[in-house]
Amino acid sequence: MPQADSKTVSARLKKGEIDNLYYLYGQNVTEVEKLTRQIIKTTVGENEDFALTRLNGKKLDFSELSDIIQMMPMMSEYNCILINDYNCEKPREEMHGQTADTLNKKLIETIKEVPPQTVIIFNVTGFEVRTKKGKITDKNKKLADFIGKNGTICEMGLLSASEMSKFIVTEVSAKGGIISPANARELADMCLYDMLAVENEIDKLCAYTQGKEITREILEMLVHRQSSVTVFNLADAVSSFNRQEAFNALDELMKDKNNRGSVLANIISSFLDLYRASCARNAGKSTADVMSDYSYIWEFKVRNAFRDSSRMSTARIRSCIKILRDTAVQLNSTSTDEKIVLEQAVTKMLMTK
Repeated sequence: MPQADSKTVSARLKKGEIDNLYYLYGQNVTEVEKLTRQIIKTTVGENEDFALTRLNGKKLDFSELSDIIQMMPMMSEYNCILINDYNCEKPREEMHGQTADTLNKKLIETIKEVPPQTVIIFNVTGFEVRTKKGKITDKNKKLADFIGKNGTICEMGLLSASEMSKFIVTEVSAKGGIISPANARELADMCLYDMLAVENEIDKLCAYTQGKEITREILEMLVHRQSSVTVFNLADAVSSFNRQEAFNALDELMKDKNNRGSVLANIISSFLDLYRASCARNAGKSTADVMSDYSYIWEFKVRNAFRDSSRMSTARIRSCIKILRDTAVQLNSTSTDEKIVLEQAVTKMLMTK
């Protein structure tokens, strides 16, 4: 069937309409996992221990998969197979002379004949499937197209502003809390509509308020306003010794001065990305290797890190990380003004050679 939205797939499952092949992917990893669980629940019920086989896509054995596909279900109507994070760009952690195209062809041959009692779910939660205007543009397209013709393919994109607001209000209410739609929208904005970040913040806010309303003041006090672009700008400015841009980026980050730990944590995370990219380049590795080895979801983070790290030596990046480590210790052990401490850290990083 053509690519479906998650609501349509969910509704079909509730009616007992089950396909033999599913391909689930998208930026909304939480929704991918949620729909995966629904398919498993619908096909095997409470018998996961007997009727569900979980396979690591990075270590997929086609011969083993072929045998499992032909198995008869135990204590269940269906034999369910979950294959997580099979990446057609790099199917194996160690390719051993094999090409991606050869391995992908073997996989499609293996799943061409799926018996009625078997359901195979391919879900992507650990890397980014590249898309343009709703269509897959990388090597995963061939596998997705095959599944789309013989089963269901579903992309879970980020929720719209209104959808995310409703989700937050519902989730907070389910945990015994209260939040207005306007403040729910603000929380979504602060988290850049990242579902994982939103869910983490909801847990923290509900634990803090203990059933009381989550107000704008509480959001400003407890939630770090994410600004990944600004963090990238800071890393880029430091790597190119651009003092003005570096301090402009820091000023933007420090608008959320009530969350100094989160601001510093984001800066440290960005420089760790640079360090991994630099080490990978020195070892002859690619962006796909880094994404696979460190389970990155967003490819743009790795691409930015490869770009910016090319202007810095590995030793210099390591020096910057040590400066940030010492800065974290200073912020956690003294009452010094955090903006001054972070400005000093940026100055030291700009002076590294």
